[in-house]
Amino acid sequence: MKYIYTLLLALFFTNMYSQSIEFTNQRGRLILGTQKARTASISFGDLDGDKDIDAVVANGRHWPEQNRIFFNSGNGKFNVSQPMHLQSETSYATELADFDQDGDLDIAVGNDFAPNTILFNDGHGNFSFGGEFGVRYAPTRNLTLADIDTDGDVDILITNRGRENEICLNDGKGNFTKSIGFGTKEDSTIDVVVQDMDGDKDMDLILANRDGQQNYIYLNNGHLVFDKKIPFGTGRDETRSIAIADFNSDGHLDLITANIREANHLYFGDGQLHFTEQIQFDTSKSSSYSLAVGDLDLDGDIDIVVGNSRAANTVFFNESNGKKWVKQVLSKNQFATYDILIKDLNGDGRPDIMEANSDEVNAFYFNLKKEK
Repeated sequence: MKYIYTLLLALFFTNMYSQSIEFTNQRGRLILGTQKARTASISFGDLDGDKDIDAVVANGRHWPEQNRIFFNSGNGKFNVSQPMHLQSETSYATELADFDQDGDLDIAVGNDFAPNTILFNDGHGNFSFGGEFGVRYAPTRNLTLADIDTDGDVDILITNRGRENEICLNDGKGNFTKSIGFGTKEDSTIDVVVQDMDGDKDMDLILANRDGQQNYIYLNNGHLVFDKKIPFGTGRDETRSIAIADFNSDGHLDLITANIREANHLYFGDGQLHFTEQIQFDTSKSSSYSLAVGDLDLDGDIDIVVGNSRAANTVFFNESNGKKWVKQVLSKNQFATYDILIKDLNGDGRPDIMEANSDEVNAFYFNLKKEK
């Protein structure tokens, strides 16, 4: 009897707590314009130097479209926008960093079978062409930024579906004339995360592969040679996105994968690069295209938001050190969400959520705490 009472009490408080978080779109008004482009990704940063978070939208995917910048009015509303630049591109990704080290954020644009480009910021959110990077005509699917050679500037990693991936090294001025391949020429890599996984002070690579391929961790030998790889996953996954965090608060990094038409997995790290302990935190078998992680309910642990294609996007609250997850549907919409992000857009200290939707408006949701 005591056990049943304890269980019911735990379920009551878990349900009460999970229902105390609400993500609102304020009757559909929180959108980045009304255009329904083929958006593949969104990135955030203060582009005009006014201390709030602006948004850069990558449009097109396989078809050339105009990329756009949306400027935050300071309260999480994006009432001013402009084209990123004149050229329309087949863009899958945009990422922001100070590539030329002049104190403002520049933009890297990754395109499908079109040249990848750098755009330099004048400090006020106006951009000019700054050169190309990577193989000119490759099936680029994602860009990841990191100082992978630890020389103090930001490098660019390119994932190419069905072609060798690239590391493009920055010369400190925003020029990327030197590149190094990683993975194999047959990899269908969609996403890569850069992290020191083995604790040897250099940066390793965690690859998300699709087309039924094995996912791998590639270890850096200290000289940007990634000659040792560690498999994780089932070996036949359709993985589109990957994220890393310590979900069970044991001091070791864990891995999560967003998979197409199969369950999404959480792989627990043990500090020895074994990821054998796992759970299916999302058993829906939706076509999950993207992931983001953060403390959405401000309870001190890491939660997950999943962006799906043709299914509702979902939030998973971490309720028991990564072993128990409470699911909450973000909205009833079933768009093709190619990217999903967590960021405090309105400056209230609570992480908000933004969707990058293909052939639909790009929506965002303010994180509200319900009154009990």
